[in-house]
Amino acid sequence: MKEISLIGLDLSKSVFQIHGVDSKGKEIMKKKFNRKELVEFLSNLKPCTVGLEACGGSNYWARKIKSMNHEVKMIAPQFVKPFVKSNKNDARDAAAIAEAVSRPSMKFVPIKTIHQQDVQSIHRIRQSFVKSRSGLVNMTRGLLHEYGIVFPKGITQTRKMMIAIVTGEIASTGDMTELTIHLINTLYEQLKRLDEQISLLDKKTEIYSDQNEICKRIKTIPGVGPIISTAIYASAGDGSTFKSGRHMAAWLGIVPKHDGTGGKIKIKGISKRGNPYLRMMLIHGARNVVMNSGKKNNKFNDWVTKLKERRGFNKACVAVANKNARIIWALLNKKEDYIARVA
Repeated sequence: MKEISLIGLDLSKSVFQIHGVDSKGKEIMKKKFNRKELVEFLSNLKPCTVGLEACGGSNYWARKIKSMNHEVKMIAPQFVKPFVKSNKNDARDAAAIAEAVSRPSMKFVPIKTIHQQDVQSIHRIRQSFVKSRSGLVNMTRGLLHEYGIVFPKGITQTRKMMIAIVTGEIASTGDMTELTIHLINTLYEQLKRLDEQISLLDKKTEIYSDQNEICKRIKTIPGVGPIISTAIYASAGDGSTFKSGRHMAAWLGIVPKHDGTGGKIKIKGISKRGNPYLRMMLIHGARNVVMNSGKKNNKFNDWVTKLKERRGFNKACVAVANKNARIIWALLNKKEDYIARVA
């Protein structure tokens, strides 16, 4: 046990596999533990490096193992897979994690604090409610189409139509029965509950963004509000994991994808790697900037306006999202607020 310098730990709900190596990379331990045994083993072990895969529960275990004076490195599963030898099992997964973590050029995942996980939970629950609301609206449109009622797309239009049906304003225009009206009323009540829950979570995000220094700093950037700032904080923290703004933009998947061989490189669309929710939010925020770029007179908006004219609306939105990601990294590292003329 005194000779272990690196441990590859394969996580699970109740069974944990350890692969320990010495300073030369030689295997000296391979063992399976349950939850209680794992905590007992690591707490009695001399401080070393512990490698984990980023998965369910990994942030909890990373914080717990760090509290035992071990250095913890968390790695994305796609970077571990190439090191798995032969058929997959827990022991080979743990060995692959140890091998991947030992690579000097390996990229690691930032470990979230408990506060970051709280904010991330708000976003995940909100995203689930938004998805449920969209599904409810689409289902309502489909049901009403069967009764001869057709109306424009959108949550606002659906809400107006549901109110009109429930209050009896358009009952005579379609083949509606009392049972149908009762069912639409049930769906409308559910829609109202989802609206209230989403609104409540939006208020929680706004309050947290006003209290957190990192979120307050990020919110000074055009196209970044409470939702985006808290989502960035939940995923990237203080940005210290990234070497540069380009590194952060690549982590978000809003940089061009390369494909080349024989010295010829083809530049394609964005890579779409990383967190799709965060990338979507940044592009939504950038869309608002591009739409209103002509209303403000500064270098940043002049650049956006010219870009929109030259490359089109959608590409301009992605370019602004890319630029915002780089600006976010710069503000986090320099601990400064955004200044439009400098940008």
